[in-house]
This record gives sequence, structure tokens and C-alpha cells, in this order.
Amino acid sequence: MPLKNSLFLLLAAIIWGIAFVAQSVGMKYVGGFTFSAVRSLIGAAVLLPLIFILGRKEASADSSSSRPTSRKDLIIGGISCGICLCLATNFQQFGIKYTTVGKAGFITACYIVIVPVIGIFLGKKCSKFIWAAVVMALVGLYLLCITDGFSMGKGDLLVLVCAFLFSLHILVIDHFSPKADGVKLSCIQFFTCGILSGIPALLFEHPELSSILKAWQPILYAGIMSCGVAYTLQVIGQKNMNPTVASLILSLESCISVLAGWIILGQQLSIKEFLGCIIMFAAIILAQLPQKNTP
Repeated sequence: MPLKNSLFLLLAAIIWGIAFVAQSVGMKYVGGFTFSAVRSLIGAAVLLPLIFILGRKEASADSSSSRPTSRKDLIIGGISCGICLCLATNFQQFGIKYTTVGKAGFITACYIVIVPVIGIFLGKKCSKFIWAAVVMALVGLYLLCITDGFSMGKGDLLVLVCAFLFSLHILVIDHFSPKADGVKLSCIQFFTCGILSGIPALLFEHPELSSILKAWQPILYAGIMSCGVAYTLQVIGQKNMNPTVASLILSLESCISVLAGWIILGQQLSIKEFLGCIIMFAAIILAQLPQKNTP
């Protein structure tokens, strides 16, 4: 398993963890659909120059490498990823309104269990090391995120749906990333997510340019870094990688969001939360250990 892929996914998790701060600030000025639509379209626009530059390099190197099936996989994969991303991010955005951040973080990160469970039905196998890492990660996330009694309210259910949708997003990327260019796939998914989020934004939130401009800092971070950079790192990093291990690395987003709140917003971490972070990192290391392939 290439170390470079793991580092790409870790960097994506760091960017997303910090993006929680941007999302919370941005929601003070614009609605959830509006925030999702603008950040996604910015993310897609940021990738266009990169696609143009990489396209010219590929054309000068070898123009015979393009295949008709690649274009089909690229379009279908990008739209499929965009639909999953649109549904997942908006369910999360509105779910956070009705639940605590700690509960939302824990429930969202349940995709680390959902991914391998769904993967079983798709014929994907996981070693005992990975299942042990999943259990450790859940324990760490519980210690890190749950600070009060656990109950399932309206917001919790919305975020639980979000966790299932993020699981599907990871598996869809796992299916299409080896078949299509990662940057182009990421760009198409953002355009799809932005357009789909923009429809309810125009119908129900009636966004104003003045409100969007007031939130320019969090929107630009969420658009350029969280969308344009991090999701592209996810697509590239997941190529030829076990989706369960990928989901474990990406779940570090929860740890980093707490650390970002501590560093940027001055929120203190308890001993229990620090212990949760340590267990989470231990789970990631366990999942990365070399394993013997069993037929």
C-alpha cells in the first residue's frame, strides 16, 4: 500500500477537520444549500486551470493514450460521485443544526464501520487487523466526540443518513478512480454537487450576493481547500487502496476538527478527548501495518 496515498488522504482529513470551523462561521451568513452550492462551484472552478495544464502535458507526451471508455467512466463516475457528495454534505449541514457537534462528529465517522460492512456485500474482504482498527477507531471517536448522554433525535438521524451517504461516496470513488483521471473526476463531481445544491438554494433560501460576500473567507477556504484540494486528494489517494483503510484515515477528520477548535477557537480538550485522539491514531497505524495476503 503506497505511503504516498496514505499521506494524501491524511492531508485531506486535516483540511476537512479545519473546514468545520469555516462551515460553522459561514452558516452565520448564508443557508446550508447556498453554502454547499457556492463552495462546490468554487472547488470545480479552481480545478479547471489544473486540468488544462495537465491536459496539455499529456497531449504533448502521448496523444494516443485516450480511450473512449475512459470518457464514459469519467462522466458517469463524476456525476455519481457528485450526487453522493451533494446528498451527504447537505444532510450533514442541516443535521448539525439539530444536534451537538460532538454527536454529529461521532455519527458521521460511523462510515468507518459502514464501509467494510457494505464492502462485504460487494465481495471485498478485510483482515482481522483492519476490523480491530475499526473497533479501536470507534472507541476513540466515542471518547473524543460524545460528551453527554447518547440519544437519537432529528439531527442525529439526519447525520446518520449522511454517514451512509459518505460510505457510498467512498465506495463509488473506489470503483471509478482507477478507471478515470482523478482531477477531472473531482471537477465533475463538484459541478454536479454545486448545481444540485443550487436548485434548492434558489427555491428555498433566495441567496443574496451581499450575504455571500460577507462569508467570503469561510466560503473560499471551503471551496478552494476543502473542495478543490482535499476531495481531489481523496480521489487520487484512494486509487488502488483498500476503501476500509481509506475511510479509517479520512475519519481522522474528527480528531483534527477538535484540535482545530482548540487551536483556532480556544476550545479546551479534556483528558478523555486526548485519549480518544491517541486511540484513533493507534487505529490508523494498526490498519497501515503490512499484512500477509490470505487467499
